[in-house]
Amino acid sequence: MVTAICFLQIDVDKINQAGSAISNLPGVTAVYSVTGSIDLITVLEVRSHEDVAKVVTDGIAKVPGVQSTETHIAFRTYRNGDIEAAFSIGLD
Repeated sequence: MVTAICFLQIDVDKINQAGSAISNLPGVTAVYSVTGSIDLITVLEVRSHEDVAKVVTDGIAKVPGVQSTETHIAFRTYRNGDIEAAFSIGLD
């Protein structure tokens, strides 16, 4: 499984519509509206790097209002339970 995080610049008047459309694309597991220099953060979970490229170029980038994308591939995932376990090793 490949996880990717995609930062999106969106036309201001199309953020809600774009977020909704992107959330329905195959491989997209979450879309967040955020503050700062980007408008939306999208999380993808797909089978391969090729699938990341397909979702971004054939899906996300073609949604009306999307101005630009910046995609990051995750190579390690830390989950809350994993972090708690790591800090509790050898401590009683």
